[in-house]
Amino acid sequence: MDGTVLVADDDRTIRTVLTQALTRAGCKVHATSSLTTLMRWVAEGKGDVVISDVVMPDGNGLEMLPKIAQDRPGLPVIVISAQNTIMTAIQAAEAEAYDYLPKPFDLPDLMKRTARALEQKQCTPSDAGNTSQERPEELPLVGRTPVMQALYRLVARVMNTDLSVMISGESGTGKSLIAKAIHDFSDRRTLPFVTATAADLRDLEGPARLMARVRGGTLLIDEIADIDDELQARLVRMMDTPGDHVPRFMATSQSDLTEAMENGRVRQDLYYRLCGATVHVPALRERVDDITLLADHFLAREEREHGAKRWFSPDAVELVRRYSWPGNVRQLENAVRRLSLTSRADEISKTEVESVLGSQPEAEPVLGNGEREKLSASVERHLRRYFDLHGNMLPPPGLYQRILREVEAPLIELALDATGGNQAKCADLLGINRNTLRKKITELDIQVTRRRKLM
Repeated sequence: MDGTVLVADDDRTIRTVLTQALTRAGCKVHATSSLTTLMRWVAEGKGDVVISDVVMPDGNGLEMLPKIAQDRPGLPVIVISAQNTIMTAIQAAEAEAYDYLPKPFDLPDLMKRTARALEQKQCTPSDAGNTSQERPEELPLVGRTPVMQALYRLVARVMNTDLSVMISGESGTGKSLIAKAIHDFSDRRTLPFVTATAADLRDLEGPARLMARVRGGTLLIDEIADIDDELQARLVRMMDTPGDHVPRFMATSQSDLTEAMENGRVRQDLYYRLCGATVHVPALRERVDDITLLADHFLAREEREHGAKRWFSPDAVELVRRYSWPGNVRQLENAVRRLSLTSRADEISKTEVESVLGSQPEAEPVLGNGEREKLSASVERHLRRYFDLHGNMLPPPGLYQRILREVEAPLIELALDATGGNQAKCADLLGINRNTLRKKITELDIQVTRRRKLM
């Protein structure tokens, strides 16, 4: 890399790590813990790229972006932040940051993005609309896991485009909330947001009434795979002849839309009209580390509304984390609301949680919920998220070997467990040569002592 990078972060360790990494890569680096110093450097014409934290001792990094754009048009700014919420991602996108990464960030990924910014040295401005308009103070989307961070970045990228959006996910994951968030923070926020169901389309005049209601805003088609073929055909005609005020089309589905199209449940022509961008909302069991965060969020909301402060005991927290939550966020929200209202003490006990969950669908181990899913589908799902985490960048080179290693190690470990550590039996079970197995055990640093046979 060739160029000068300005780094602003109040964390000395981060400044040191970035300075060392960028210097080794061939860059000149100026690092500071002060936004005032950063803005002085920018005004003086220093730097080809800026890497800035959001919360700084003397200000907010996001609030400095318009000033940087005014003083140095085209200077790329990469925002890094521990406030890894969808609001931060959206605010960074609206302020026309070159890129946004939540902390903790992947250093090689940040280096790649910096190199790309240095090569471009000018980001293309986009019309972010009138950001002074009134907006919701808080989005009902909570999560800090990598899969949610990838979702936030994707939402921020598609927000101000005219692409149709297909939002998939299980019941209760928050698909409609994602659709509403995209609308409420887009250029169409002052226009209507209309949700359409099959009932709205059964009348021949239904599509025309919908278009009159939406008036160029956003039209969300709820559960597209549940709409019959005749009504889907009306949707296609409606999308092809929208009239003078073309709305943005979005749709939700609990089903895999590709599979639904292949099975004939979704028309091919409708599928391709709706899948301008696809957003998958993860199930709660796929982001276990967000469960307690969500539970605390719902308890805090109940305290604001009803004045009763509640919290979970440690063993209650563990039970909440281990429950599979087949109804996802909606089920968790309802359970927390009930516990907040019925708990006999300020601290919610494990017994009370067990009592509430006893009336819910049967709890299963969180890690066992993929049993009905084909292995290939599960692998594809995880790989797709891995690619999504890199946004519009490619993952680091060597992906094939990294994925093989991720699969080989647990496979061999499980096979050794199943055969009680007998390498001859393990090799036979795997269908490989015993010498090959020994080589793999050494390469993957697999411990072969005290193996137990799986029952």
